[in-house]
Amino acid sequence: MHDQRLISWQEHCPYCDAMNDIDIDTSQGSHVTWVDCQWCCAPISVTVTVSLFDDTLESVTLGRDDDA
Repeated sequence: MHDQRLISWQEHCPYCDAMNDIDIDTSQGSHVTWVDCQWCCAPISVTVTVSLFDDTLESVTLGRDDDA
């Protein structure tokens, strides 16, 4: 079982380019989730990649809803 770990991450919104504070839960392993931009309220997909070996955060990628 993974230890619960929250990491505060700052990233620009792919719609309005405003800086957003995002809480990343690395205890879930690698996953995709959605957050709303704190400024323009657009839906942002957040792809989180966590190492299988030591549960460290490897990458965070933000995407637009229309990228699918």
